[in-house]
Amino acid sequence: MSSRLCFWFAAFSLCCAGGAGAAELRVVDAHSHTPVEGAITLVQGESQTTNAAGLVTIPASAVDAHAMVSIRAPGYARAERVLETQSATFEVQLRQIKPRAVYLSVQGVSSWVLRDAAVALQGETAINALVIDVKGDRGDTPYPSAARMAVGAAREQGTSSVRSNQFAALIRQLHSRGLYLIARIVVFKDDRLAATHPDWAVRDHAGEIWRDRENQRWIDPSVEAAWGSTLDVAEEAVRLGFDEIQFDYLRFPDANGLQFHQANTQAHRVAAITGFLAQARERLRAYNIYLAADIFGYVCWNADDTAIGQQINTLGAVVDYISPMLYPSGFTWGLPGCRKPTERPGEIVSRSLAEAKRRTGLPGVRFRPWLQAFRDYAFDHREFNADMIRAQVEAADAEGTNGWMLWNARNRYDPANLPR
Repeated sequence: MSSRLCFWFAAFSLCCAGGAGAAELRVVDAHSHTPVEGAITLVQGESQTTNAAGLVTIPASAVDAHAMVSIRAPGYARAERVLETQSATFEVQLRQIKPRAVYLSVQGVSSWVLRDAAVALQGETAINALVIDVKGDRGDTPYPSAARMAVGAAREQGTSSVRSNQFAALIRQLHSRGLYLIARIVVFKDDRLAATHPDWAVRDHAGEIWRDRENQRWIDPSVEAAWGSTLDVAEEAVRLGFDEIQFDYLRFPDANGLQFHQANTQAHRVAAITGFLAQARERLRAYNIYLAADIFGYVCWNADDTAIGQQINTLGAVVDYISPMLYPSGFTWGLPGCRKPTERPGEIVSRSLAEAKRRTGLPGVRFRPWLQAFRDYAFDHREFNADMIRAQVEAADAEGTNGWMLWNARNRYDPANLPR
């Protein structure tokens, strides 16, 4: 046997040995059985993206170890499957899901009256999901958070009314009802963390710690050392069993004359916001969890970062879902041809989503908007009734979004006003 042939034979034998047990994973839609392209698979710490045929290759070591594979794709519920050595090809079916949610604050989820009323909507209305504060607007949590205590951000009397094991049991109970659960985590508006770490706080023009209209202090988004505290809370939420992590107040304060650790330029602001999200994605990669980011409604329209670091075309690469707050009351300057947004709530939603899709090139399934279910505060102070809520919902559905979320800070939702 020639030396060249011997070399080829040895290489072939090594390749066969290394590939023994390797398999293909095919991801398909559970209803249509068509391939799901772009699904993210995770096995043994390695991520892959399915091709147009819905396929990725699973290494032999994973098959031999009966490893668990996790799959996520926007518009679908996350799925997991154990790999069996008897198979050469594995098929995982992803179930489509379109969350239609109401919001519960820390106080709301801790109150059995408000919580039970929200849960009861599942049978009476189209509601099939809940957005639950895991870290609220004042930095509080609905359970004693080890992450918050570790940085001294929790008050001595605690931040919750239930023990951690009770809250975990509640999440399991809500899941058993088939509810999709989204953990809302407020990021840079964090009075408690700023009190503990004043060196991380936003400063005013005089160099003093700045407070917003609610007398709350903020963390400077450009201080990377401050990000870990919130990411610790996000990891707690994943371990508690939430289906999705949603970051809110993911922005610089919308006020003039403030001082930050870096020059207050658009480039620095955008880098801070996208940098945080990229770090969140990497931190939570082992869980293959869905990530979402809340943004101002006008961010859908503005070419710049709206002076707060939110530039819509930078977000698609770092989150699964973009959630613009399309409250008509928030469009205080209206839109071209629409100067009274509360009179045309459906138009505000449809035009904003269409513009967001145009600017990003993303399909509708990558968006899940916040819709208004509270009294107007900017125009005529009207209550948002069933017709106004329905107009927003129908507009969102028409744009192909992955559901929608209703905001009411008081956590009170009249079933008669909600779609069925």
